Amino acid sequence: MRDLVKLVCTECGEENYHTTKNKKLTPSRLEMKKYCPRERKYTVHREKK
Repeated sequence: MRDLVKLVCTECGEENYHTTKNKKLTPSRLEMKKYCPRERKYTVHREKK
């Protein structure tokens, strides 16, 4: 039921994080504030399709 997803920075476009999500409970794309080492600040990371 849980799928592996990649999180991509919205500002630089780099794939920084991998996580799992339950597709049944969260059918929409994940969106989290995470640290981007390239930008050196916290940015919004979205699930890559």
